Amino acid sequence: MKIIARDIPPRTVWALEQAGVHPLLARLFAARGVMAKDELDDGLARLLLPDTLRGTREAAVLLADAMAQDKRLCIVADYDCDGATACAVGVRGLRLLGAKHVSYLVPDRVVDGYGLTPPIAERVADSGADMLITVDNGIASVEGVAAAKARGLQVLVTDHHLPGPELPIADVLVNPNQPGCDFESKSIAGVGVMFYVLLALRSELRARGVFDVASQPKLDALLPLVALGTVADVVKLDANNRRLVAQGLRRIRAGAMPAGVAALFKAAGRTASVATTFDFGFALGPRINAAGRLADMTLGIECLLTDDAGRADELARMLDGINRERRDIEGGMRDQALLLAESLFSTDGEGIEAPPAAISVFDANFHEGVVGIVASRIKDRFHRPTFVFAASGAPGKEQELKGSGRSIPGFHLRDALDLVAKRHPGVLLRFGGHAMAAGCTVAREHFKTFEQALAQVAGEWLAASALTRQIETDGPIAREYMRIDLVDTLHREVWGQGFAPPTFSEEVEVVSQRLVGEKHLALKLRHQGQPIDAIWFSHTEPLPPKVKLAFRLDADEWQGVRRLRFLVEGAEF
Repeated sequence: MKIIARDIPPRTVWALEQAGVHPLLARLFAARGVMAKDELDDGLARLLLPDTLRGTREAAVLLADAMAQDKRLCIVADYDCDGATACAVGVRGLRLLGAKHVSYLVPDRVVDGYGLTPPIAERVADSGADMLITVDNGIASVEGVAAAKARGLQVLVTDHHLPGPELPIADVLVNPNQPGCDFESKSIAGVGVMFYVLLALRSELRARGVFDVASQPKLDALLPLVALGTVADVVKLDANNRRLVAQGLRRIRAGAMPAGVAALFKAAGRTASVATTFDFGFALGPRINAAGRLADMTLGIECLLTDDAGRADELARMLDGINRERRDIEGGMRDQALLLAESLFSTDGEGIEAPPAAISVFDANFHEGVVGIVASRIKDRFHRPTFVFAASGAPGKEQELKGSGRSIPGFHLRDALDLVAKRHPGVLLRFGGHAMAAGCTVAREHFKTFEQALAQVAGEWLAASALTRQIETDGPIAREYMRIDLVDTLHREVWGQGFAPPTFSEEVEVVSQRLVGEKHLALKLRHQGQPIDAIWFSHTEPLPPKVKLAFRLDADEWQGVRRLRFLVEGAEF
């Protein structure tokens, strides 16, 4: 592991400080590309305009016409947190704007697979719907859209995934990544796309005289859900996404949120009044995702839709229980996957074992709902693009393996799958995704071919330096900033993918170290001559007396007393 410091342009830091930004935040923001204070303005007026997202105007007209004719609308959602929040935003938003008949359907991960398939389209048509609306899926559903159109359904596709070589023939497509779209935020999540469609619809309804500016529904009530789905989907937090998240956090901290969001904070043991992006990514998001992984995402969506606090608490407790089960399954799978990955290691000329350029593992006992999480764990452990496969649980498809992959910087996973498919026709039955996360299906008999093909592509694309894990940090932290109030200041900001949380690095003296819970390293350090406690989660190997650490600032509370501590992210020996 190599710890490197971000470039911090001094003139930009000075300019931000002169504009009134706290000196520590000025340094952090400058290192993340913020050039001026106005870029930090998270007001709603600073959001990108809906008209710049291709298809929103047409979608607004399509929906407004359907609502005027009392047509039945059915949303088809994805089974992850982005899909669940996008569905909840769609249902709540359409009803707020006057739609009388709005239902939803979410595919089963095991039985139905991902996206709008022809059988899903048939189910929507059989339900009596007139219009099918996809959220967080659909851009690759060429056959599913065709099946829906053949049944007489109008189809509106809202998605943010990368399109394939052929676009579906829907009535309207709204996707920032479709050809010809100039929307600046290519990283907007599926829930954000649906929110923008609703903004455009409200504008269209105003133009039709349904309501005016004073009487129009307040769509900002949906922003807590937009913020949750955006962070949970680990999309890049560009300026527009940061504004959406900041607005959602502001409302949650003020107590203005759906009953289900409040219940999820309670079930996770988190405090909504001091909510952070970490709560979204590591507490609420996983509990919603667990429903789609092990049970039925309808539970997660219903939790986000209900306005009954008692019902919300009941559903949140159910989701919490499913998440505990998910963690148990993941633990066993992770241990087995690590063993399988280590079996792929080769020995170099000096007798040092090293993993291949990409890792693919499969075990007949793996659960397909958890493969993505385990792939992420293996990727983090070995710093290699990783796919984890499980046998399909769908009837009649037992010989198919469903895989989920996670990547490292410099390796575009979906593009790699595309190259594998071209080099080895027939090996990949289906695939799709992003640069850093993707999914695919292979026949069991072709697993070895896929494993070798992916490793070959990784070996061609990735230089040796890219296969060494690097942690970017903000360098040393001055002693004057080692304060609890500054920990709270940092936590209130919007951090996440593409706008990394503050991580510092310095050489410290290790005074003592011990294992806690058999899998975490508790440390007593000397930092700049002063004692400080630290914890390194999921790490058991002892540290030398002096070591360079990468760490985040955190507050540990014990018996009502809050103390500063370091959360260790890595070490350079």
